[in-house]
Amino acid sequence: METRGFMQVAVDAVVFTVLQDELRILLIKRKYPPFKGMYALPGGFVNKGEELEEAVKRELDEETGVKDVFLKQIGTYGGVRRDPRGRILSVAFLALIQPNQRLKAATDAMDAEWFAVDGLPELGFDHSDIISDALEQLRYEVQTTNIAFQILPKSFTLTQLQQLYEDVLGRGLDKRNFRKKVKELGILKETSEMLREGAHRPARLYRFVESKYSGIRDEIHVFLG
Repeated sequence: METRGFMQVAVDAVVFTVLQDELRILLIKRKYPPFKGMYALPGGFVNKGEELEEAVKRELDEETGVKDVFLKQIGTYGGVRRDPRGRILSVAFLALIQPNQRLKAATDAMDAEWFAVDGLPELGFDHSDIISDALEQLRYEVQTTNIAFQILPKSFTLTQLQQLYEDVLGRGLDKRNFRKKVKELGILKETSEMLREGAHRPARLYRFVESKYSGIRDEIHVFLG
């Protein structure tokens, strides 16, 4: 009789933030094999009786010190040769955090660092594929939901908002057209606060109308054109 192999379940997190006007991804340097000394996404095995979201939150806390993170499940990866330890199914999550969280590597991570999306090192496992899918999902989400509030400070200028969209989409946007369209969506509200940016005159600060994740459009055309 043929013996069936045992499949293990793991979770991986693609954590994005914006630092110094660049979209960045959080990576760990692995302490143990496989891929010892190489960079990879934070993650690990799911414990018995543990929900997937609980597992990814635990792994992020243990390996990077990151807490209070927005999570959205984006896919499952089960390639036969994706992990040299055996048949391991990984459930991947898109994650967003504010850039001011302090990183602290621990457990099986030697280090935890932010890398620019266009300057990633060689990665272990199939994590390059997972990141590519997560970035595509983030670009979709930023155009069809209010997910941007998970990265931006509580109050922000329209310039800061546009910079975030340009970082995520990877291209410049027309200032007048962007501001017209984002105001038409009704997702922002003016505050009475102002922020001075360099030598320019003070700019109005805005906040998102809703402080929870919600959809704004069904089609991806909000910021195109």
